[in-house]
Amino acid sequence: MSVFQNWIDGFKPAVTDGEYADPSEGDIEQEGASFPLKPSHDVTSEDLKGIKPTKRPMLKKELKSRHLAFIALGGGIGTGLFVGSGSKLYQGGPGSIIIDYTLMGIMILTVLFALGELATLFPTPGAFSAYSTRFIDPAAGFAIGYNYFMSWCSTLPLEFTAAAIVVRYWNHDKLDPDKEGPMPNGALVAIFWVLVILINLFGARGYAEFEFIATSCKMLVLVGFIIYAAVVDCGGTSGTNYKYLGARYWHDPGAFNNGFKGFCNVFTTAAFAFTGTEVLGLAVAESSNPRKAMPRACKLVLYRVITFYALALFMVTLLVPYNTPDLHGKTDNDPKSSPFVIAIKAGQVNVLPDIVNAVIMLSAISVSNSAAYAGSRTLHALADNGMAPQIFAYVDRQGRPLVATLFTLMFGALAFLIYVGDDNGGEVFSWLLGISGLAILFTWSSICISHIRFRAAWKLQGHSLSELPWLSPLGVVGSYIGLTFNILVIIAQFYNSAFPIGEGEKNGNDRGYNFFLGMISLPIIMVFFFGYKIVKKTKIIPLHEIDLVSGIREQISLEEHDQERAERQNWPIYKKVLHFLF
Repeated sequence: MSVFQNWIDGFKPAVTDGEYADPSEGDIEQEGASFPLKPSHDVTSEDLKGIKPTKRPMLKKELKSRHLAFIALGGGIGTGLFVGSGSKLYQGGPGSIIIDYTLMGIMILTVLFALGELATLFPTPGAFSAYSTRFIDPAAGFAIGYNYFMSWCSTLPLEFTAAAIVVRYWNHDKLDPDKEGPMPNGALVAIFWVLVILINLFGARGYAEFEFIATSCKMLVLVGFIIYAAVVDCGGTSGTNYKYLGARYWHDPGAFNNGFKGFCNVFTTAAFAFTGTEVLGLAVAESSNPRKAMPRACKLVLYRVITFYALALFMVTLLVPYNTPDLHGKTDNDPKSSPFVIAIKAGQVNVLPDIVNAVIMLSAISVSNSAAYAGSRTLHALADNGMAPQIFAYVDRQGRPLVATLFTLMFGALAFLIYVGDDNGGEVFSWLLGISGLAILFTWSSICISHIRFRAAWKLQGHSLSELPWLSPLGVVGSYIGLTFNILVIIAQFYNSAFPIGEGEKNGNDRGYNFFLGMISLPIIMVFFFGYKIVKKTKIIPLHEIDLVSGIREQISLEEHDQERAERQNWPIYKKVLHFLF
């Protein structure tokens, strides 16, 4: 009975600071300080009776270094890479795929390094919204927070639908493969929805453990695919009649398709494919040791870009010519249009396509899990900063933003629009994504601007870089590069919306529809920004007024910094190399 009572009590409001610490935690960390306090016995519901709620309940800090590392490596990798890259290969050709994904990989590295420097010093819930509020303008924090929240709320049901469509690879009508089979799509959506709800009821630890497992599967399949593709390309299977393929598809039908329009189309899609990498900044607020875990995680993003995007897609382009009819599927989530599945089939090795499709399904669930986590933490942070109803700031005794989590998960019900019909259901999802389409670009831009202004304020207020626990390897220059890339992607999105591929075949109404669908998120973000700015009369925060004190969870002295550096100088060479790389 006590176990059940403890479980029930876990949903009650968080307890007062300093009177209770979770047995698994060595410290109670609140408002920039660390207070050692260990309970002498296991805490039960009886110990919690009569304890008042905190004024600012804290999220439970239980994520370990391995969790952040795997979120950095595979968090957010889903149908955008496994399936969406197929239509872009069809539209832009292999040259556009490799160049654009590499450029966007460089861009995301600059953003993550800037985020890493900020999050290591200020592991704040809400991250991007909080940094924009602190370093730029509260109106920017309001606009970024709500649009980022909306983007994940629209992604959540879309990924449920994508997972159900992927299952159709096995679960289809025998006479018509495009129709659902014995298991209704709605039942599959319900199963995935309940699964994600259960995962998130375990708090940040549940989210991180699932991502750890999902990322492990993604890594194994992608690394295995790279090796397999190399064997097939060199003529190691019967699918190619044991003939060497090399880069023949780069010459015939060619490296590029649809010229500059094709390049720009892939350019924007490549940027959106990296969505979810920044969730690392949200997760670090619930990490037990952000000062050491965050820098390592940021370094691992480099290997994600090189291995899982650039190298994996390069191997795809060696096996799949851009004029392959199957690349242009009936829907954006059609597993038959996955270039990875098509490449696997080129080797004619049975079972492997089933394994890849299973991982695509798992990836879709993984992204929906990230959507629930990122959306709930962003909404909680907005409420905590007085920008959303205070009910969403509720944190229970298990350190979960319970109300914000449940509210975010409710958007999963939109996945049942799969029964509305391909035309109407697809229309709704298109507008849901369109409303928040550019949110991720503004989020990444805000991280770069926050880093630039933080560095300027840090210098102006008399601090030195040696005081920072970790420095971005690319410095402020990297943030300017990242900001420039984000602006270029927004310009490319405008160009794609105004002058789409095949514009000559579209009438005026179709072109207008296409333009507003691609750019409607821009005026929405502006309404959020200027609306809040006018109502609250906010201003851009002067550098000398920027708060550089509150929110620092762990600050060590310069002497300790120097001691750590001296110890690293005495490390053997192999250890220095490993530290530099990882």
